[in-house]
Amino acid sequence: MFRMSEAAELLGVSADTVRRWVDAGRLAATRDEQGHRLVHGVDLAAFVRARSDDPVDRADESSARNRLRGIVTAVLKDAVMAQVDIQAGPFRVVSLMSREAVDDLGLSVGSVAIAVIKSTTVVVERPPTNADRSSGS
Repeated sequence: MFRMSEAAELLGVSADTVRRWVDAGRLAATRDEQGHRLVHGVDLAAFVRARSDDPVDRADESSARNRLRGIVTAVLKDAVMAQVDIQAGPFRVVSLMSREAVDDLGLSVGSVAIAVIKSTTVVVERPPTNADRSSGS
């Protein structure tokens, strides 16, 4: 179960946005003994999957499924190569590409871009829980 603030952090939005989605019936929530709204992890996962099916940011012609829409925060170019920084919600994504690609795409600070990630290796970690912290594990 996730509190509104925890769900918001996972989704990269504000807690108010999550509350509006719950109030509008787009996201299911229950209340705990103190009256705080909670979102079940399964419901949150289903909501995220449904949002990712939005065709606006998906290229069905691509095998890459990891797509992060964000804003370009930095572009560093030299004669041949470039570094592009994208802030996608709470995540900073850095891409190294040819200068020609940056110029062809018209990437500049403030423009919207989608980082498409295709990798054979993805490391998955779990954050420590309160029980892990208290037991010294």
